[in-house]
This record gives sequence, structure tokens and C-alpha cells, in this order.
Amino acid sequence: MEYTSGAASWQKALRRAVVGLLPRRPRQRRPGWSIGVPLIAAAAGLLFTTSATTAGGTPLREDRRPQLTQLIEDRREQVAASELRAARLRAEVESQTAALADTDAPIKEQQDRAAGSRQAAGFTALTGTGVTIELNDAPRRADQTLPKGASNDDLVVHQGDVQAVVNALWAGGAEAMSIMDVRVLSTSAVRCVGNTLLLHGRVYSPPFKIVAIGDPAALQQALATSEGVRLFKEAVDHYQLGYSETVSTVNVPAFEDSTALRYAEVPR
Repeated sequence: MEYTSGAASWQKALRRAVVGLLPRRPRQRRPGWSIGVPLIAAAAGLLFTTSATTAGGTPLREDRRPQLTQLIEDRREQVAASELRAARLRAEVESQTAALADTDAPIKEQQDRAAGSRQAAGFTALTGTGVTIELNDAPRRADQTLPKGASNDDLVVHQGDVQAVVNALWAGGAEAMSIMDVRVLSTSAVRCVGNTLLLHGRVYSPPFKIVAIGDPAALQQALATSEGVRLFKEAVDHYQLGYSETVSTVNVPAFEDSTALRYAEVPR
């Protein structure tokens, strides 16, 4: 107990006594949401920080297709520049080899030997009578609907269709061949990516043109007896895919890409 004196002290003591006699209200408990708010705010801050880091300063919902298109175009330009540089280097090698051949008999001998094989290997352009085959996807309908019983895969030219034509032409005695005006060699591989054709690192869209020099009658007979070509012609009738076959004087360009091999075996 505190001992005081004076009127002010008695008033203070009286006030304390009155307060002590009054009924005390129960202490209010903090509601649960007052604890959850800081946790929610912390979680939201973490989410916002993660989104900002992932976006890297760009909108998350931004359409990235223009960027992808630009990236593809940049890569095409780089490939074109590399091809020009490679062609220039090959020309320099051939020029220096020819200069050395004038004074070096072994080099001259090997150069003559290589020159005799250039046509058979596909490094010279050829002109002659032959067959031109053109394969194309089915045309799009105005109402964007598919033919009855067909899927999207039934309406495009596939890798196997191109390979069937190429194999049939070789079997028919083709002397030289090109696909999309690119010379085809024994090391050429035909691959499809979606409805596009990948050949020697380049991508081509349909229609796909295949040209072969040889006896037209033998080439057409080989096409007619090919099982793969027959199946494609059936798809032409059912799904309106494109197929044309013409005989004329054709040109097949020389092979101009790299001839480097990763490995090779001597035939036994």
C-alpha cells in the first residue's frame, strides 16, 4: 500500500477503490485471422518475387512466337553465311591443290583419279531425259473440316512417301537425282519434320519435287510397281493429296555441300 498525504492523494485512493469494485470484463482473445494475415502477405510476397524472377522483366503471358520466328530467321542467316564461307574455303583448297599438281606428280595422279569419279559421285551437273515427280499435301477445305474417316496425318506427305519415290527411281536405274533442286547422293538422308522436309540441313515445304535422269519407261515402271508409291496414290484418290508424274528433259545440279564422312568401311 502506498502512503500519501493531501487532497490529491485521497482522490487517487478513492478512484482506485471504485475501479476495484467495478466488474472486470473478460480479456478479449485475438481473432485467428489477425495471425493469418501476415502469413498470407508473406506467401503473396514470395509468389510475386518468384514470378518476377521467372519473367526476367518481361510479361509472363507475352506471346513468344515472334521471338521464335526471329530466332529461326537468325539461325538461317547464320547457316547461309557458314555455307558461303565453306564454299569459299573449298574453292581455295581446290585452287591450291591444282597449283601443287603442276609440280607434284603424286598429287597430279590423285587429282586426275578424283576428276574421273566426280560425275559418278554426283559432283557434276547433268542434263538428260528423265522423270519429274511432285508430291503435295491435300488442299485445305474452306470449312476447315476433315474428310470422313481421315485424320490430319492422312492429309500430308510423309517421310516414307518421299523415300518410296526415291527408292523406286533408284531401283528403276536412275543415273542422277535431285530433291527440291538439291543433288541426292548415296549418303543423303530424307527426313520429315511435321509436314516439312529436312535434307542436308535445310528445311523445305511442300510440294516436294523429285527429279531423276534415266530411261523414262524403266523409271515409270519402277514407280508403278512400288508398294509405297501405290499406297500413296490410293491416299491421293481418297484424300486429294497431290501426285504428278511427267517425262521431259531435266537438269540435275551438282552436289555442293560438304562431303565429310564421320566413318566409312571398305566393301568386302
